[in-house]
Amino acid sequence: MIYLITQTLNGLFSAALLFLIASGLTLAFGVMRIVNIAHGSFYMLGVYVAYSVFTRTQSLLLSAIVAMVVVGAIGFVMQRVFLRRFAAEPLAQMMMTMGFALAFRDIALMIWGGDPFTLAYPSMLRGSVEMGDVVFPRYRLFVILVAALVGIALWAINEKTLIGAKLRATVDDPETASATGINVALLSGFVFAAGAALAAFGGVMGGPILGGYAGIDFDLLPLAFVVVIVGGMGSLKGALVGSIAVGMIDNFGKALVPELSYFTLFAPMVLVLALKPTGLYGRG
Repeated sequence: MIYLITQTLNGLFSAALLFLIASGLTLAFGVMRIVNIAHGSFYMLGVYVAYSVFTRTQSLLLSAIVAMVVVGAIGFVMQRVFLRRFAAEPLAQMMMTMGFALAFRDIALMIWGGDPFTLAYPSMLRGSVEMGDVVFPRYRLFVILVAALVGIALWAINEKTLIGAKLRATVDDPETASATGINVALLSGFVFAAGAALAAFGGVMGGPILGGYAGIDFDLLPLAFVVVIVGGMGSLKGALVGSIAVGMIDNFGKALVPELSYFTLFAPMVLVLALKPTGLYGRG
């Protein structure tokens, strides 16, 4: 039982990081209908920027804020200057984001080098929490809590605010939304920037555990795509459910049958697509 609880908590930790990455990816797809191959690069850049700030300030909070602002700005410029020119050409957008991903990796290597690193734990989050016979790292519980709060905040913004109403209108019918006075192009840029900032924040949260290195972007990107495919493109609820499912399956698969870890991860995705091609909460 102790092993089961511990592995479940580890699965929730993986799900928390995946949600921070996949929520931005699925939001960007919902508005712009683009599969962003460079989304994992935003996670990687977030870790690197946070590392540069943390080594000078020793503040994880300040590192997270700077990383989100810097990477969000990169995402905004990337969408407004480059991607919006190919709004009706998804293949061209995919190839362009692939080019950005490769360029970001080379830039990271030039600036920070190829040595892997980890962010230091905040002093108050070091050590473990004892829950009966279960001992679990305090920082991992913190990440799970933060991801839950982010999910609640995203839901509130999407469902209870004017910005959320405009976003839903843009997702449902961009032409009508534009006709009613919504600046769809500018909104798309901000959504893309918000998705990039969320991925960067995920990088900061995962930095003390997973660390950072040139190549982590393509290590995490397939998992993020599995999440949005299982949950449904453009659905925050789908991103949440998909993150929990993928996090649990990936963690238990690696723990119980490591030689079949990729099968246990991708087989459920194939099954979901066979039964519901748009994903669990996606719409055609």
